[in-house]
Amino acid sequence: MKKKLRIAVLANIKENAPHWEGMAKDRWSDLDSAKTVNALVEAIRAGGYESEYLEGDITLPDTIRKYQPDICFNISEGHYGDSREGQVPALLEMLRIPYTGSRVLTLALALDKPMTKRILHYHELPTPAFQVFERPDEPLNDDLNFPLFVKPSSEGTGMGVSAKSVVNNEKELHEQVDYILRKYQQTALVEDFIDGREFHVSVVGDGKLQVFPIAEMDFSAIREDSGRLCTYDSKFNPASSDYQMIQLRLPAVLSIEEKLTLEETAIAAYRATRCRDYARLDIRLRNGTFYVLDVNPNADISPDTSLALSAQLAGYSHAQFGSLLVNLAAHRHPVFGGEDPKQARQIFPTIAPVV
Repeated sequence: MKKKLRIAVLANIKENAPHWEGMAKDRWSDLDSAKTVNALVEAIRAGGYESEYLEGDITLPDTIRKYQPDICFNISEGHYGDSREGQVPALLEMLRIPYTGSRVLTLALALDKPMTKRILHYHELPTPAFQVFERPDEPLNDDLNFPLFVKPSSEGTGMGVSAKSVVNNEKELHEQVDYILRKYQQTALVEDFIDGREFHVSVVGDGKLQVFPIAEMDFSAIREDSGRLCTYDSKFNPASSDYQMIQLRLPAVLSIEEKLTLEETAIAAYRATRCRDYARLDIRLRNGTFYVLDVNPNADISPDTSLALSAQLAGYSHAQFGSLLVNLAAHRHPVFGGEDPKQARQIFPTIAPVV
């Protein structure tokens, strides 16, 4: 009888996060809800594995030794530090436990938005021109022109993003930069606002890659002068106009040439930042050029997200997609993985590797 693999789901649940007076309302918006984590645990169990949730915090070194997982399904975001998304993977590498998703360096890099953009520039990939502000009164670089987009340098999931994030003059720029500096206690990333079609491109694999059907964020119901962008409210506030007006178009309507160029751009950014297993690339189109806005190697894979819905359109149920990621990690297992992919496929038969 073959061993039933034990998969630990490592996550940070919003309900368990620390709170303090004056904390920004969106401080923990990148963390998962208990409902999301439980759904993932059930999806992994449906794939034929044992599975339990472990909180990815300072208790993890003890709980992981007690549970003794064969593989970890890591979606931890972390609580503190500018490399917080890399903390759990670093522990797992020290313990030699294989895990799903990207490595330590990639997760730390992707959270540092300016550094990610420097890597993209080095690889000559289109990304909006930018400047990092440490003070609100810093002079604007000559290569930047209004309108501009302002957001925290080391956050994701719409943190600090609202209609005010798009600024049209020096006064608005200084006010928004000052807000980011004070509220989030970190530098502000100011970049060229790419007012065009926005796509979510889900890339999956380790080595050989697969691009799932491309999703588009449809802003057509929003006035052009309102700053068409994915705000915090559009993701987490069902009562907001942004949430109600922004629609997900899947698959996106693209010409064959546009689709190929978009896929090539996404794959190039995936490889440049050394993503592994899966990532969502946020890309906008302006004047025939696809600009990489963001690289999300630890993207939300809840059943209602663009990545999960793209996987579904590609033929993977939520449980099958979870098994796919487990299987990719299984090939890196020091005991079961081996050097022969066929051997690993026989041990972990649920979903074959991406080709």
